[in-house]
Order: sequence, then C-alpha cells, then structure tokens
Amino acid sequence: MSQKLSPVTALLLTVPPLMWAGNAVVGRLVTDLVPPITLNFLRWFVALFILLPLAWKVLRPGSGLWSHWRRFGLLSLLGVGCYNALQYLALQTSTPLNVTLVAASGPFWMLVIGALFFKAPVRRMQLVGAMLSISGVLVVLSRGQWAELLAVRLVAGDMYVLLATACWSFYSWLLSRRDEPDAIRNDWAAFLLGQVVFGLGWSGLFAGLEWTFTDAHIVWGWPLIATLAFVAVGPAVLAYRCWGLGIQQAGPAVAGFFANLTPLFAAVLSAAFLGELPHLYHVAAFSLIVGGIVVSARQ
Repeated sequence: MSQKLSPVTALLLTVPPLMWAGNAVVGRLVTDLVPPITLNFLRWFVALFILLPLAWKVLRPGSGLWSHWRRFGLLSLLGVGCYNALQYLALQTSTPLNVTLVAASGPFWMLVIGALFFKAPVRRMQLVGAMLSISGVLVVLSRGQWAELLAVRLVAGDMYVLLATACWSFYSWLLSRRDEPDAIRNDWAAFLLGQVVFGLGWSGLFAGLEWTFTDAHIVWGWPLIATLAFVAVGPAVLAYRCWGLGIQQAGPAVAGFFANLTPLFAAVLSAAFLGELPHLYHVAAFSLIVGGIVVSARQ
C-alpha cells in the first residue's frame, strides 16, 4: 500500500479506465445488434467460461460459497445483474461521454449511501467535494444550459446511469465487509466467479423479462461476436484483475484518481469511433468532478 507509484503500477491502473471507456463506446455501437440487458447477460455468460479454469473449485459444495448465498446473491444483483445492464440501457439514449461523466459522481453516492445505510461518518471536506462532483454531473445533465435543467429535459439514459452509479456505490460498500471465507475473498478469480454464478441468474431473469415485454432481437455476426469477446475479456476479467493488483501496490486513494481517466478515454474513443466530439461543458464537468474528488481526499 505504501509503495511508490512505479510505471508498471501506473500501467496497471490505466488499463481498467481504458477498458471501461471502451465498454461504453462498444455498448453504444451495438445498440442495433443486441438488446442492452441481453448484452449484459451474454457478457457474463462468456466471462463464466473464462473464469471456470481459474477457480472452478469455488463451486464445490464445501467451498463456503453456497453457505454464503445471501451475500453473493446481493452482491451479484447489484454488480452483475444491475450495474452493467443499466449502463448498457443508458447507452441506448445517451452518449458514452455523458455516461462516463455522470458515473464519475460515484464519490457523491458513496458518501450518501455510506451515511444512510452503513453509519459512516461524513467529514466537512468530503461534503464539499461531493457538492463539487454533483455540480459537475448537473452540468452534464443540463448540457451546459441551466435552463434545460430547470425544465427537467433529461434523457432516459441519464437517469439509468445515475441509478447504475447508486447500485455500484451500494455494491462497493458491501464489498468493504469481509463476510465470506478468506479462501474466497483472497482469490480474485474465485471471488468474481462466485458473483458471476449468482449474477447469471439475475441477469438471465432480467433478459427474459426484456424478451417478454419488448420486441427484442439479436443480429448475430462477427461484429457481435467480437463485441462479446471484448466486453467479457476486457472490461470484466482483465480490468477487474488489473484494478485489484494496482490497488494492492498503490493503495485505493491513488487508484481512485486513475478511475477519473474513464471520461477522458471515452471522449477520445467516442471521437474516433462514433464521431461524437466533446463540448466545453464536458471539460467544465470533468474539472468539477475531479476537483471534488481531490477536495474530499484531503485530510
């Protein structure tokens, strides 16, 4: 935790935000090929077979996974079942840059959920930082026009990503409690596989509802197959592993600043692959969000 930030550690912490930004851009690109909730289910279905060779023993009856089914059921509902599904749903009507900027309001939701549900104390600087971050989110939601915000002209995607960020914050607070056996918690692949197994139940249920109540359809082909390979290997497994290693070497405080590279990568990738150029209000929003996190991190 106290090691100096080396180039290798910096690279490890740069990979996840790049993968997350790519996840948002790819999710936007395939909106016409696969329904959003079904995409989330297929993503984790592929990830399951990537993780099985690494941690199949966690599925055995005596591993401790099944005796802690309530915890893994809740973790998987928030992290696997809801978070990514809501993000993909948001990308149906919102841009990758907007989605990643609004998702950067995580510190605000962490503060609120921690105080309301986990009795976490709130420091004054944390409150000031949270207000700055949420101001940045409001700039995105208003598209830089405060009259738009007063008129409540928000697209559905903006609300979906706010809900997704709240789910991720609750999920993160639950992760701070070590209620599962150490053998599972200390093995990143086993811990993720346990969540994926339960999460496929949730995401499969939600995908079934999507196909029941909408005109869902899938256009199979190499573009969709390549998409599934990327979102399963990159944003799911690779980003999770690099993030864990980076936190071990640099600590969560330093890692948190790297997470804010996601909107920057999203802006570059959106311009390159979608032709969606960033605006001045995106720059202002990013400055407010990063400023809020810097302020809240001060002792």
